[in-house]
Amino acid sequence: MRTALRFLTAAVVVPAALCAQTCACGANPPGPPPVRTLEPYANEPEDLRPFSRFTKPYEEFYTKTPEYNGAASGLPTVSAADVSEVAIGFLGPIENHKDLALGVAMRRGAELAIAEANARGGYGGKPFRLKIHNDAATWGASSNEIVKMVYDEKVWAMLGSISGDSTHIALRVSLRAELPIVNSAATDPTIPETIIPWILTSIQDDRVQGYTLARRIYSDLGLKRIGLLRVNERYGRFGVLKFRDASRRLGHPVVIEQKFQPLDASFTRQLRVINDSRVDGIVLWADAAAAGTILKEMRQMGMKQPVFGSFRVLGDDLLRIAGESAEGLEIVYPFDPTRDDPLWLGFQKRFAAAYQAKTDAFSALGFDTMNILLGAICRAGLNRGRIRDALYSLDHYRGVTGEMTFDPNAKNIAPMYLGTVKNGKYTFRRYSMQKPYATVGENGVGYAGPAIADAAGPKLKIGIFGPGADRLAATIEVPGYQLTGVGSDVPWGKASTELVKLVNDPAVIGLVALGRDPSHLAEQIAVKTFLPVLAISSDRALTSANVPWIFRLGPEVPAAEAVRCLAAAAGRAGPNRGRIRDLLASGEPVAGKYAFASNGELRQP
Repeated sequence: MRTALRFLTAAVVVPAALCAQTCACGANPPGPPPVRTLEPYANEPEDLRPFSRFTKPYEEFYTKTPEYNGAASGLPTVSAADVSEVAIGFLGPIENHKDLALGVAMRRGAELAIAEANARGGYGGKPFRLKIHNDAATWGASSNEIVKMVYDEKVWAMLGSISGDSTHIALRVSLRAELPIVNSAATDPTIPETIIPWILTSIQDDRVQGYTLARRIYSDLGLKRIGLLRVNERYGRFGVLKFRDASRRLGHPVVIEQKFQPLDASFTRQLRVINDSRVDGIVLWADAAAAGTILKEMRQMGMKQPVFGSFRVLGDDLLRIAGESAEGLEIVYPFDPTRDDPLWLGFQKRFAAAYQAKTDAFSALGFDTMNILLGAICRAGLNRGRIRDALYSLDHYRGVTGEMTFDPNAKNIAPMYLGTVKNGKYTFRRYSMQKPYATVGENGVGYAGPAIADAAGPKLKIGIFGPGADRLAATIEVPGYQLTGVGSDVPWGKASTELVKLVNDPAVIGLVALGRDPSHLAEQIAVKTFLPVLAISSDRALTSANVPWIFRLGPEVPAAEAVRCLAAAAGRAGPNRGRIRDLLASGEPVAGKYAFASNGELRQP
């Protein structure tokens, strides 16, 4: 393990955005966290709150920063000169455990964060060192490991675990030993409800997951009779509680609940019972392999009900096992793993280089959560109480997984993403557990502005905007059109100025934007200049703003194909930006394969 960590420290390439995050070595300790109040607890929607239809509770718990009145922060802060390393504990299932793959992914994410921090200088020149402990399947063994790291290895904080059982044990140890804990994987909603003020949780828990699924199933899709199928362990047993509560409060109590053992290989008995209950939808609380088998067996039995799942349903095994049977599956997920955000893409590249493996929620959140902890140590210094203060002072954090929002209990309550399997691939969009005040674009997205003049000039033009667009434009040929590229890999002000000049050229009939940031800028300019834009990006936010000029293609579409699609639309509609837009938004196939809805998203075949 030490050899692997030394290799990581030597081999890692630190991105420019992180180079400035050198350790402050406790130069400016944050002091006690401010007392914050967030009502209702966990930002619960009104119609999903307990007793909301009947009365207002006399007192509501968990809405304020939990009190800590101990003296931990008053202890002397240890200087970097007095230590040879900064020990941080890790607890996860990494040996002889059914969740071995999840634990290894979490450990690797944490290791990469530490390797990058050490490449930036560590803590005052002293390395951060991960003390790795296996979370066994028995309580006694896991509790012994936690005691070892606290009292023998004298760690300053710890990351772990995946199991809610072990995380609760660690909490009890932290109460006695005053040890800060960060949790990136355990979704048990009762963890912060112990009111033990020593833990930060970066993953949205089962309360947020269950409420989000309930909102989608009952409020959005209008389903009424739902069956539950869940694994018979703490993850499944506690996971479905909040979904059951939400179902009852929305007037549709769960019709039936079936359970299976973690190592079960067939689920036909449970599925027959569920099907006999005449359900019109099924919710899974399971891991990817089990969910894949369930979906395959469902479709083989002729069951056509829509299926929904918790975040652990997503995984490589799901599509490998289920194949076409997974089509239409919807799951909640902590972030969008298909987006082209530079932070996320950079992390994927570095992780793959270090481990020859793909990222997932456990590795990515392990990386982000360890960075949150390292940042707290650097701000607070080597003092457990002050590290706790720094963690509880955090209300927002932006990492490779995106934006996190922490409530007063140091629990991430950011809205989740809804992932859907379409054509054998996942697509993601932000989906809140809140009931929407209004639905944007429910009547379609249209253009109701003035008539637009035909393009004019000696030769019609198509613009390309994005990284290397000026060079790319020279490699694409479309008869009858001149390709003009504006590169975005220059100072942003210069790129914006050149883009404005391009789109105001009366000979330009449309624009192809490459990537997330160039597409968003192009969209803002298109609103003012009445210019159709084909955006090559995975970011669905582009088409959620009711802008009638933006049409999104997936990130796998080559720029040359997008250019030819735009030229084909102009060939049918004529050299007029307005008519080109109308054709693209009509739903008719363009270039033989691309048909868009009025909101700019591709129609499914």
